[in-house]
Amino acid sequence: MKARKVMKLFILTVVTATLVGFNSHSRAVVTALPPPEDTPEEILRTQIITEARSPIDGKYLSAAEYAELQTQLQEAPPPILTSRIREQIFLLRIRKTLLEVFPFLDL
Repeated sequence: MKARKVMKLFILTVVTATLVGFNSHSRAVVTALPPPEDTPEEILRTQIITEARSPIDGKYLSAAEYAELQTQLQEAPPPILTSRIREQIFLLRIRKTLLEVFPFLDL
């Protein structure tokens, strides 16, 4: 009786090891590596960026155009909101905070 159990365990171990071995060697391609045409991050870090996107409309700009746009944006005064709009924003922020603290409220 005991010899049968040992023999079954041995056969099960051999079959399992064989199946695992065949499955692990069936794919010889390593999928964890990046594709060869991908530029390494170390090289990308050393490159000088000569173009940028506009924060307004997303168009590509040269470095000079981007710097000029940044100075224009810094010089422009912030838009002035009416007191009614400011009050609405304040109330919405209070509502959001209350719903985070008391999620069961249905405001």
